[in-house]
Amino acid sequence: MDKFGKCFCVFTLLVLLLWLVPWTYRFVTARSVKYPFMLYSGLIDNFAVLDHTDGETVYKDLAGNVYTEAQFDSILPLFYYRQLIAEERLPDTLQGIPVSPRTIQMGNFIFRTTPMTVNAHAVPLYFLLESMSGRVDLEMPDDVFRVSRRMEFIDMATNTVKEEKSRLFTDMLLKKGFVFPARLVAGNPTTRKDYDEGYLMVDAAGKLFHVKQIKSRPYVRPIEVPEGIDIQHLFLTEFKDRKSLAFLTDSENRFWVLRTKTYEFQRVEIPPFDPKTMSLSIVGNMFDWTVTLKDGVKEELYAIDAYDCKCLASYERPVPQASLASNIGKYIFLVRMQFNSDISPDVFPVLKVGQW
Repeated sequence: MDKFGKCFCVFTLLVLLLWLVPWTYRFVTARSVKYPFMLYSGLIDNFAVLDHTDGETVYKDLAGNVYTEAQFDSILPLFYYRQLIAEERLPDTLQGIPVSPRTIQMGNFIFRTTPMTVNAHAVPLYFLLESMSGRVDLEMPDDVFRVSRRMEFIDMATNTVKEEKSRLFTDMLLKKGFVFPARLVAGNPTTRKDYDEGYLMVDAAGKLFHVKQIKSRPYVRPIEVPEGIDIQHLFLTEFKDRKSLAFLTDSENRFWVLRTKTYEFQRVEIPPFDPKTMSLSIVGNMFDWTVTLKDGVKEELYAIDAYDCKCLASYERPVPQASLASNIGKYIFLVRMQFNSDISPDVFPVLKVGQW
């Protein structure tokens, strides 16, 4: 036992050295990288850039034009509309379309997804809100559901199955052709939104369904998926303008928009996007979206037409140069251990090999 204890202590010390020493070095020599704020402007057909360099703020675009702060607000009127309202400079029309504070607010949205959220392990229990309660504020239900052999509702207070409600929703799903169990279930179970669209579900056969609760009754709508699209990830949107129902990706990492009411699929003209390894953010308005893709190596921006999802412009930010201390560290630490990851919230040991 004494020999085993010594071996265990040596092994533990070795693991700690492989982990703590490189981690401490990276912590001490770390350098933050800040990208300038960029947003597409349909008024100048280019990306507007807000850059903070050496304590100085510069307003410009990619063509090299420099603006004052007031001019910068004017070329991004849908983003800085509050400031323009305060200065009574908000135009009545943009691109030939009448605008008002309400229409601008309805058309604006921000969407983000990161590998951390996609790769996180989630408990397969979901809240189904009432989509048509007649009240302005949404309310959380007193039960949760799961979709395994059937759609089963469980009362949270008593931890018992609600048989009647479970049978009602299960029978409706079966009637519409749903094959249990569900492969994907996507929704936004929160009351901090203007309305509720329930859930999008992909069944065991790969078919897509829209499921929600209306007046305590099940609403189930099969959605025809175009040939060649194998859905891998679903993101229910529920934006204020109600024009889109969800964003989704397929097995080829193509990015799609699922339109509300018509359930039409529209391809967004950006490069392949894998939610498990890449981050995506969209700052959208009634005319265009600024889509930012990050993969840990580079950052790419795309201006997308809000109507047909065609690409209007693109830009790839230069990759920041690694610091001298970071480059030296690759040669000093031939082998290092890491317990965390940039793309997963899980904690697990991974051995990294140095530059040599």
